[in-house]
Amino acid sequence: MSDSPPVVDESTIGRTPLFELALDVAPTVYAKAEWYNLPSLGHGGGSIKSRIARGMLDAAADRGELDPGGRIVESSSGNTGSAVARLGVARGYDVTIVVPDDAAAGKVGAIRDAGAEVEFVPAEEGYDATLGRCAELVAADPAAYRPNQYANPANPGTHERTTAAEIWEQTEGAVTHFVAGVGTGGTVTGTGRGLHARGDVTVVGYEPVSATHAIGGLKYLRSGDPFHPDTYDESVIDQKLYVETADADDAARDLRERYADRPVRVADPGQHAPGAVAEHCRVDGEFLVGPSSGGGVQAIRQLDAAGVLGPDDTVVTVLCDRGDRYAGGLWEGYVQ
Repeated sequence: MSDSPPVVDESTIGRTPLFELALDVAPTVYAKAEWYNLPSLGHGGGSIKSRIARGMLDAAADRGELDPGGRIVESSSGNTGSAVARLGVARGYDVTIVVPDDAAAGKVGAIRDAGAEVEFVPAEEGYDATLGRCAELVAADPAAYRPNQYANPANPGTHERTTAAEIWEQTEGAVTHFVAGVGTGGTVTGTGRGLHARGDVTVVGYEPVSATHAIGGLKYLRSGDPFHPDTYDESVIDQKLYVETADADDAARDLRERYADRPVRVADPGQHAPGAVAEHCRVDGEFLVGPSSGGGVQAIRQLDAAGVLGPDDTVVTVLCDRGDRYAGGLWEGYVQ
């Protein structure tokens, strides 16, 4: 653990801004800008995973599963690891995050900046190897706590309680479709449940087309795949789509071009002052988002092209994180 853990203002988690996106599609499209969770921190600020990190740690503390000054061990491809590291270290715990060795450099940097230890597992061994190494570390230290984002009910539960409520309120109940990618499945499951409980909302989950995809944070979960997160309840999904990595990247880059010379319209600033929204909206003047955000935009375009959406519809997706976490991949040449 760091001698001087960073100060983390947990009150900034949740109630994120809602942007209106100009996508040249029939419906009105909004997006939750999730990097405004913990926005003052480096490497792109926070992400949508800041929500579940707090939810899982709070639930564990309430159950007495976290001893003061103890150890937290979690496996992650990046964003959850960063969020657990920031919150865990700030709360006084030692934190070890197990990541595949091809994780985005910005995400690894965020974990280390928080004062956590990073352990790498060869990516070619598959994500099961990362989960296995995490389980080994916990077995060797019976006092360690593993949040386990893939099985922890606080993951979808946090989204059901917070993300869904915010979307409903910020759109004044006008939302007709919710679109999100599937990683742990927590976002689409929890938010979908919350929106279904509030109104007639179509929940659309999208997955990568192939197992060899490069849409960070998402999982290839087609029927027959041995790994299926307990946090993913497919019964909540009304429609499933598949998105190519190249299309997700192109959609993210298209957003950069669209907003090169126009302001991003803030439909609702959430808990943030307009100046704070503007401060964290761009990276050196560029509007850059991560590949899973681009995948959400591409999924909306696929729905529109299929004639599923009309001008009276209101679609909400999530911009899971900001693009400066992907300086060596999606944004090669754009971010230093």
